[in-house]
Amino acid sequence: MFRLWGKIYKNNDIIRDKVFVLDNSGLSLEDKTNEGLVSLCYDFDIQKPMWLNDNDKDYDMVGKTAFNSHHFIESIDFDYFEIEIIEDDE
Repeated sequence: MFRLWGKIYKNNDIIRDKVFVLDNSGLSLEDKTNEGLVSLCYDFDIQKPMWLNDNDKDYDMVGKTAFNSHHFIESIDFDYFEIEIIEDDE
């Protein structure tokens, strides 16, 4: 079971959060992460951020990464959006 925790921060407080759950062992980690990211962005009603090199490094090292204003084309009304793997049994 793959679980991805999405959190939106403003002034160092979590203002919204949600856990995306996916039970599909046939997908790669990249595909599961992308599905989770798209779903969380839809639920939070925000655009999908650009995935940059710094995101690859963070995600590979600690299983989480954050997106701030330079990851979005449109302006955002929060400080940053973070995703974190909280469970991946595969």
